[in-house]
Amino acid sequence: MTSATVTGAAGTRGLLAAPPVLDRCRALVRPALADAVGRLHPWPGEMAAHALGWRDTAGTPDPAASEGKGVRQALAVLGAELCGAPGVSAVPGAVAVELVHAFSLVHDDIMDGDELRRQRPAVWKSYGTGPAVLAGDGLLAAAVQTLAQAPGALGGPAVLRLSGALTSLVRGQADDLLFADRPWTGPEAVRPDAYRSMAEHKTGALLGCAAALGALLGGAPDTTVTALDRAGRHLGVAFQAVDDLLGIWGDPARTGKPVHGDLRQRKKTYPVLAALASDGPTARELAALLDSPCPPDDATVAARAADLVEAAGGRTATLAEAHHHLDAARACLRGTPLAPRAVHQVEELLGYLAHRTV
Repeated sequence: MTSATVTGAAGTRGLLAAPPVLDRCRALVRPALADAVGRLHPWPGEMAAHALGWRDTAGTPDPAASEGKGVRQALAVLGAELCGAPGVSAVPGAVAVELVHAFSLVHDDIMDGDELRRQRPAVWKSYGTGPAVLAGDGLLAAAVQTLAQAPGALGGPAVLRLSGALTSLVRGQADDLLFADRPWTGPEAVRPDAYRSMAEHKTGALLGCAAALGALLGGAPDTTVTALDRAGRHLGVAFQAVDDLLGIWGDPARTGKPVHGDLRQRKKTYPVLAALASDGPTARELAALLDSPCPPDDATVAARAADLVEAAGGRTATLAEAHHHLDAARACLRGTPLAPRAVHQVEELLGYLAHRTV
């Protein structure tokens, strides 16, 4: 059983256990996920297994590696169960979104130059950039093939929905990359609402797609599929907000990232943008610090920046953003007739994601 550290606005901490639904859904999906990866060419398949946390670079099982939280595959299974269908009906969708997520992480690490993923060398660092691109392509191809072969006549509509999510994901990633070159202040600065839109596309689209695919494959009506997609998109914005908090204040022993890591890299994350938008003397000092020529990995500068972000309200605003979108996700569920037991498990999952560190 894994656990998450709860960090509130005042910095209080406690332990929240990961809900059992994550392990249950992983066990249901894992055989089909392994089959999909096993159909790849052995070399991209080896890299895919590394990306998924199953094997090391020697191709042997790596029990110390993390497979990630498995949120997307769980949302797909729960999407079917919310509609009264058996979770197994959603397995092709769960496999597809898990493979797409792995594909996006492999390529994200290349674009961002991140050398570590889940406290292990990233695929590109272990195998090289070209091979990692190939592995990502293989993961994406396996995702589409798995979904297209879903039983019955639902494979086509499911692939169309996944394609739409992929288009949104690319849009969000493009905005995220372009944000890096925009100034911290002035008319061209990135505002919190622009960042929110980016997060919905980059993170929310696939979470929404996961829940929607589960409902679609479970035979739910279009109104229910759409409602679960909206809920997942709101969850994605909340998920990204919590990620941004962890990128500055997360425990390195749990996140695998250095303390104040996002500030050291001068990343435009929600806490920083919200702090700058406060437009007071603290925000102006923060902007001057971020624009300074000091080395981005200077620990003293990063610590001062973190203090300024918090003093300018960035941390509080980000927590409020996360909880606002979690409430919006719940509202989407309340407006739709759903199976009570599955709703309870989704609620447990939402609570966990709001307070996670890994």
